[in-house]
Amino acid sequence: MSKNKGLAEQDLSKLDVAQLHPLSPEVISRQATINIGTIGHVAHGKSTIVKAVSGVHTVKFKSELERNITIKLGYANAKIYKCEKCPRPVAYKSFGSGKEDNPSCDVSGHEKYKMKLLRHVSFVDCPGHDILMATMLNGAAIMDGALLIIQNKIDLIQENEAIKQHEDIQRFITNTNAEGAPIVPVSAQLKYNIDVLCEYIVKKIPLPVRDFVSPPRMIVIRSFDVNKPGSDYDGMKGGVAGGSILQGVLKVGHIIEIRPGITRKDENGDTKCTPIYTRITSLYAEQNELQFAVPGGLIGIGTSMDPTLTRGDRLVGQVLGEIGTLPDVYVELEVSFQLLTRLIGVKTKETERQMRVSKLVKGEILMLNIGSMSTGAMVIGVKKDMVKVNLTLPVCTSIGEKVAISRRVDRHWRLIGRGQIEAGTTIFIPSPPSLA
Repeated sequence: MSKNKGLAEQDLSKLDVAQLHPLSPEVISRQATINIGTIGHVAHGKSTIVKAVSGVHTVKFKSELERNITIKLGYANAKIYKCEKCPRPVAYKSFGSGKEDNPSCDVSGHEKYKMKLLRHVSFVDCPGHDILMATMLNGAAIMDGALLIIQNKIDLIQENEAIKQHEDIQRFITNTNAEGAPIVPVSAQLKYNIDVLCEYIVKKIPLPVRDFVSPPRMIVIRSFDVNKPGSDYDGMKGGVAGGSILQGVLKVGHIIEIRPGITRKDENGDTKCTPIYTRITSLYAEQNELQFAVPGGLIGIGTSMDPTLTRGDRLVGQVLGEIGTLPDVYVELEVSFQLLTRLIGVKTKETERQMRVSKLVKGEILMLNIGSMSTGAMVIGVKKDMVKVNLTLPVCTSIGEKVAISRRVDRHWRLIGRGQIEAGTTIFIPSPPSLA
């Protein structure tokens, strides 16, 4: 493989998955191994922060450009380096994912020194609007760490105001998982403290424990048809699925299964599904071509399947992996749950206080987020802290999987609680065809 100059080679004939590590040179050179979510209000400049660190904008779509907001999950990869000769924190620098592994330092007088590649991270840019909570939760399913963006325009305020904001943020995160986390004042436009931010990413976000030896499995968070309108038959490419590998290693040339696949209702109204079987034709991490992909950053998987199956994110929420190793597909679930006390982002007009969350009621329609799947769910039974639901869409999942529960309030889905799958009703999966 010589397409990407200055990057470590990948050779399938020499691959030993038991020896792989998130910092293995042939891995970190070409793909991100840590997913970092960028979370915050729409006006606080999440995408600008990502641009300042990675050098590229997160992927944008026409509707997002017109409204200047994030609607779908965006992503961008970045490599973080350190120059041993530069003083801290200037020693930490970041570039795009295609940057060579050991570039020369760009500080005047240090050009003869080489920088060391420390991390290759993937930023997952989630929507900031509370009405897009479902998409936000889909992104959270693959995050190893997060950047909470509260304000990135430190150059526009006075020092005393910056100190007050710092104190307000500390109070805001008290008694949460973020308590004690570093608070970094930055200006993305002027790149103030971006080097400090890179240092904290390296030192404060631990390397996640990865499983390279189990059968490969990936949750799909994006899917595409990359063919341009009018493409002729000979030049057409198969559908592309994007997501983060949870375990195992995917390799070019392998045949994979996607569940639930194609779903339908039979003459009795019962849900049926037929898994999709396809061959991996290519693997990419942004512009870096791969021969194999490991758990961690976002991967694009080129396949031989009909591109109409992947068009417009149609495969989002499905699970991809080695044939015969994927979890069951469920149409009913029994979930143990905990409800929030009050609704997030919704206030009553009379008191301007957040609305209380009412109990679950038999017959009401909820929305469940399971992995990257969002599906409607009708409540068919409630008993104390257990609820039984019938799913609008079948879900490939496992007992013990976490669930986010949302309710429709004022025409928008609002998060009201969380849960865990305890049991469920599965549907029959037909045996795979003979695949040579």
